Amino acid sequence: MLRTLVRKAASASWRVNSAPCIIANPIQRLQTKHFSIGLLPDGVNRNSDTFAQNSDAMERLLSELQSHINKVLAGGGEAAVKRNRSRNKLLPRERIDRLLDPGSSFLEFSQVPFAISSLLNWVIYLVDSGGAFLPKQAEVFPDKENFGRIFYNQATMSAQGIPQIALVLGSCTAGGAYIPAMADESVMVKGNGTIFLAGPPLVKAATGEEVSAEDLGGATVHCKTSGVSDYFAQDEMHGLALGRNVVKNLHLAGRQGMLNASPSINVDYKEPLYDVKELRSIAPVDHKQQFDVRSVIARIVDGSEFDEFKKLYGTTLVTGFARIFGQPVGILGNNGILFNESALKGTHFIELCSQRNIPLVFLQNITGFMVHDPTLSFHYIFYEAFLGAQAAGVLSQIEGANKKRQGIQWTKEEEEKFKAEVVEAYEREGNPYYSTARLWDDGIIDPADTRKILGLSISASMNHPLEDTKYGVFRM
Repeated sequence: MLRTLVRKAASASWRVNSAPCIIANPIQRLQTKHFSIGLLPDGVNRNSDTFAQNSDAMERLLSELQSHINKVLAGGGEAAVKRNRSRNKLLPRERIDRLLDPGSSFLEFSQVPFAISSLLNWVIYLVDSGGAFLPKQAEVFPDKENFGRIFYNQATMSAQGIPQIALVLGSCTAGGAYIPAMADESVMVKGNGTIFLAGPPLVKAATGEEVSAEDLGGATVHCKTSGVSDYFAQDEMHGLALGRNVVKNLHLAGRQGMLNASPSINVDYKEPLYDVKELRSIAPVDHKQQFDVRSVIARIVDGSEFDEFKKLYGTTLVTGFARIFGQPVGILGNNGILFNESALKGTHFIELCSQRNIPLVFLQNITGFMVHDPTLSFHYIFYEAFLGAQAAGVLSQIEGANKKRQGIQWTKEEEEKFKAEVVEAYEREGNPYYSTARLWDDGIIDPADTRKILGLSISASMNHPLEDTKYGVFRM
């Protein structure tokens, strides 16, 4: 009888579903119910003295564990918590709560108050440290699992495509200063966040100079002048919100190991808030006039939403993350003369996008490149109407010097004729129809079609096989 049931079940299983499914397979149910195949027996006697003794012992151990955890959760005691509150700082776990999505899970490792080795494999760094605890400095450097390994791991993980993000919420001194400097992206909080190898007391001891922590290495210094930090936060809550934004732009959807990752292309994209046809009216007729490239970006990206990268640094190049028809893109737009800082900023941003396989959109309107310090050097104005005149002036000087060496008299009329010929040649060959007729570009478009054509071009470019980036993100 049992053999007949198994045969009937076997034939039924083929009719119901040929795909392997444990729940829908009658044979599996029969095996479990009648033969106990695959079912572990329960050999525990819940009424024994041993069971009760083990339970009591474990309860004591768990009580001791909870006592230690409560001390850790106390944040160093009432005095330490009060000191943090007076500085407008959140406690570490409060910061994490505000960084994560509401209701999402968080698995905490190593609930210990102090350990250098616990820093070795972080990905998002909430930095608030004055450096190593000097009375314990002998324990910092002795082997590869300690202090210097942090920076080695940062570089290695970045090269492996594991994002390194630093939120500087407090002091970042001595060796700790390298953490945000080596991160792919970093956020600094105004007032509390500082980055320097040595603080004001050591500066005074070494040089006699008195300087505030903010002036020495505060958020303004590193977001605007040095470029060590990329995002300027007004307070901790703003800094944590910026940190969430950084994670949003990592473009992790679809990567192996990502759970519940949203698709990289959102079919429910939003149209720009501003009419794309207004692009016809933004570029000035007089090429001497500047215009803000952000007004162009606002008319081509989804929802006119743009997460600007390094906004305060290298301001003549605008960089940031956006979406066009749901596709993540990195945008670089010229906003004046290209200075050294602007070029470094652009390089950093391109590396980020290369690491994350984010396509790049260049909005080019470069009026020149500043060489070295602008107070000591000069620049050429490479810009349509000026380009021919500038070239004519330079070439006429060269031609005049050449004729002088040959003993030839060069009249003013001949010089003006020479300049006119150069200008005419530059204007003719600089015309967009000249270049497009020779297939040096992919065509001339109506500005109102910019968003549509970008969407089609980006979609086509994503069909090309992508090579993995083998290096990390380098700060210059």
